[in-house]
Amino acid sequence: MAYSNTSIYKLGADMKRPVVFVVDDDESVCKALKRLIKSVGIKARTLSSAEEFLNQGCQNVQGCLILDVRMPGISGLELQEKLVGSGSIMPIIFVSAHEDTKAREQAMKAGAVAFLQKPFEDQKLLNAVYSALKESQNDKAQ
Repeated sequence: MAYSNTSIYKLGADMKRPVVFVVDDDESVCKALKRLIKSVGIKARTLSSAEEFLNQGCQNVQGCLILDVRMPGISGLELQEKLVGSGSIMPIIFVSAHEDTKAREQAMKAGAVAFLQKPFEDQKLLNAVYSALKESQNDKAQ
């Protein structure tokens, strides 16, 4: 699916401003992803850990999650497990600097929308975000 600003603005209007949460312990990655997501008119919020995400109740907000696999404390895969176990339907896009076939398989089997290896093309991430937000919208409508 090709990505276009027109479709994402329409999506944003239909969804009452969903939020893309970026959870990564690397501040520069958080800043870059937030800038990219905001550049196409989508609200973005960054958090430095899975614990911060959980403590702030972000899992109850409509949107999606861009999640680093390896982080201090609760890992991305552990956060996904917690969210799935609690009944959360928030779509997750994983990003990782490490090629890890086992982690990729585990994440996708548990329902991840995408698993991208850093560095990745901006367009691939934006396509995954668009798909995740559409999934979030469809889940809310059911």
